[in-house]
Parts: sequence; C-alpha cells; structure tokens
Amino acid sequence: MKPVVRIVIIVVVLLIVFGLITFTVNETEQVLILQFGKPLEAVTEPGLHFKLPPPFRTIERFERRLLIYDSPPNIVVTEDKKNMVIDAYARWRITDPLLFRQTVATESGAQARLDDIIYSDLLRELGQHEMEEIVSVNREEIMVAVTESAKEKSVDYGIEVLDVRIKRTDLPPENEDAIYRRMRAERERIANLYRSEGEEQAQVIRSQADKEVKVIKAEAYRKAKVIHGEAEAEAIAIFANAFNRDPDFYDFTRTLEMYRKTLDENTTLVLPPDTELFKYLK
Repeated sequence: MKPVVRIVIIVVVLLIVFGLITFTVNETEQVLILQFGKPLEAVTEPGLHFKLPPPFRTIERFERRLLIYDSPPNIVVTEDKKNMVIDAYARWRITDPLLFRQTVATESGAQARLDDIIYSDLLRELGQHEMEEIVSVNREEIMVAVTESAKEKSVDYGIEVLDVRIKRTDLPPENEDAIYRRMRAERERIANLYRSEGEEQAQVIRSQADKEVKVIKAEAYRKAKVIHGEAEAEAIAIFANAFNRDPDFYDFTRTLEMYRKTLDENTTLVLPPDTELFKYLK
C-alpha cells in the first residue's frame, strides 16, 4: 500500500474517531450526555467538548432560547359567576436539561405539563376576580400572580416560566346574546335618562325664553304707548299753537276740509241759508 494512501486512511480514521469522542455546543442550545440511554451530565457551555464514543456515551440537544407555550382557549368562571373564554400564552425556557430529561423528556411533554400548571393557576387566580377587573382594571396584577405561581411550580421540571399573558378574552357563545341584550338594555336606559334630562332642560329653557318674550313685549308695548302719548301731546300742542296764531284761517281750513268730506254729487243738504255751515259760500 502506498504511503499516501496509508496517510489518507489514517487521517480519515482519526477524523471519525475525533467525531465520535467530541461534540460541539452552540450558543443557542445545551447538551445532555447520556450513558447507555440514561441522563448523566448536562453541558451548557458553548464550544468543543469530549466524551466517550458510542455506545458508551451519546448526546441529546435541548434549546437554550426562549420557547412559546400557546394553549387552546379555555373557559374560566369569574368571582361574579360569569363564564369567560381565555386564550393565554407563556414564554419559558429549559434551565436544567438533566432534570428536564428526567421529568418531561421532550418539549411536547413540557408543553403538556405547562398546560396543566398554567390553566390551573389561571382558573384559580381569575376565579378570585370579577369580569370587569380581568378585562380592564387588574389584568396586569393578575398576570403577575399567575406568572409567579407557574414559575414556582415549573422549577421541579427544570423549566423557568418567564411570562404569562392573556391574548384574548371572549364570552361563551351561549352567553353572548344575553350579555348583548343586557348591554343594549343598559344603553337604552342611559339614553332615556339623557333624553329625559335634555327634555327637562329644554322645558326650562323654553319657559325662560317665553318669560323673557313676554317681558320684552310688555316693555315694548309700554314704550310704544309712552311714545304714542308723547306724539299725540306734541301734535295737540302744534295744532293748538297753530290755532292760536290765526284762529280765522284755522276755522276756514277746517270748514273746507268738512266740505270736502261731506259734500259730493250724491249728497243733498237741506239747511237754512243763514246757517253757519255756509258762511264761506255767501
């Protein structure tokens, strides 16, 4: 056998042996060393590591990064006896690969265990609060309490729960119609209250306006009467002044005005010739 071929074979064998007795750990993962299938040691430091070749020692890799637990929607009963459909999720990670492998074995097993833990904590914690608190008032405090409880329970499985959140809250389909009817009734009650208050205020405004109109009309009528009286008095004074300046001329003009108004083609007067009425016609 040629020396070059021997060297190539030796290098290949060495590479195979090196691959069997070494393994690498990435920054995004952690490795568990198994001895004849039983968990032996956890390696979390990134880099190159050595081990006995198979079948003595094998490795199993686990995620170091955050994992997402997303549960199906579940029904919970609030303190005020109302059913709610809660859709929650959680962020978690594997902190102890050896304990994780011994208790839940795989990520799917961990998801099933978290489903039991988180759902029971949600059911217990949400059952101590009313629906309004869960929806809008104390949701943040409730989620912190659920997270702390789930974190404490998940330590026994080599898991750390970092955060539990509610994505969505709904009402069960059978309760939606009743809730909507109550909401409509409440809104109609409030609307009727606003309408009655508005009608009451409108009546007050109309009464005040009618009162002001009557006052304005009375004042205007009074002023009109005063102006009319003053005008008549001034007219009488003017006539009296004019009459006093030339009584004969005033009598003459008044008589002519009387002729114009009483005498026409269809009027016949039978009077003595020396009557005062004809004094200007002689």
